[in-house]
Amino acid sequence: MRVGSETVSVVTGASGGVGRATARMLGERRAKVALLARGRDGLEAAKREVESRGGRAIAIPTDVSQFDQVQAAAETTEREFGPIDLWINNAMVSMYSPFTKMSPDEFHHIVEVTFLGTVYGTQCALRSMIPRDRGKIIQVGSALAFRSIPLQSAYCASKHAIQGFTESLRTELIHQKSNVGISLVNMPALNTTQFIWTKNKMPHKARPTGTIFQPEVAAEAILFAAEHDRREVMVGYTTVEATLGEKVAPGLLDHYLAKAAWEGSMLPEPADPDMPDNFWKPLSGDHGAHGPFDGISRRFSLQLWATENRSKMLGGMLVALIGLSAVSLRKNLSLRYRGLFS
Repeated sequence: MRVGSETVSVVTGASGGVGRATARMLGERRAKVALLARGRDGLEAAKREVESRGGRAIAIPTDVSQFDQVQAAAETTEREFGPIDLWINNAMVSMYSPFTKMSPDEFHHIVEVTFLGTVYGTQCALRSMIPRDRGKIIQVGSALAFRSIPLQSAYCASKHAIQGFTESLRTELIHQKSNVGISLVNMPALNTTQFIWTKNKMPHKARPTGTIFQPEVAAEAILFAAEHDRREVMVGYTTVEATLGEKVAPGLLDHYLAKAAWEGSMLPEPADPDMPDNFWKPLSGDHGAHGPFDGISRRFSLQLWATENRSKMLGGMLVALIGLSAVSLRKNLSLRYRGLFS
């Protein structure tokens, strides 16, 4: 599919972070965008941004952990804009805490929003797309779906679950010969509003682990996946690195990350125990797309560029190989028959 002025899209978690950056890019494509999140202030600001860029938008306050609300949002979208073409499952909630300091309700809530919110969004999208035999679903995944880190047990579990759920669903769609597409876009560490409003039980402020990318890189990958038939898109070399490392030396990674990812996810500054968070309810106000790490975040991913230009790269490599083969053949023929022409 080609994302443009006729595309009807739904973005969950659209009030901040990756969802907000994606909504802006959809606006630049002049798409029709249904914006779903709990926070009305952020949604209204996102709506203004989409419309200022040439798109059309509707803000629908939605708790994705409640199936009835997600279904109602889908119905509102189709009533306002028409059949849904693109559904992006991005909503999440998390917490920085050792597992032993989390309550059962806290763990359940993270899984309910991050994993089941994706399941519910997918169910509602398929109810619209399957009868028409068209449409695309994007699941916003993570490197943490392949290699978990400390202090994020429920979030990592949710991303693993999204991976498994999507793989199972994809096989069912193939079996049914459906033309509905589904892609996973696996993200690296990102400079998002997660680090403004995520609940933190640790003594220090939280930060993304490893190399950090801006949310616009993630949004670019999501739109690329929407327009191309790719099973998965890996964003950032660190995502590929985590996937390969888990296959090659998972035990060594356990011991390395026990220290590096624990300390690496914390800043030296002490955390404010009274800092408001969005764990149980949204924060008031508009917090945009970016977190507090603009100065150290990358705006370009070579890994994503290589993914987007795979055919050109393969073509260039083929031309280079043919050229090298021709040079080698000419050299060999010259040496072999030199005596005939001397």
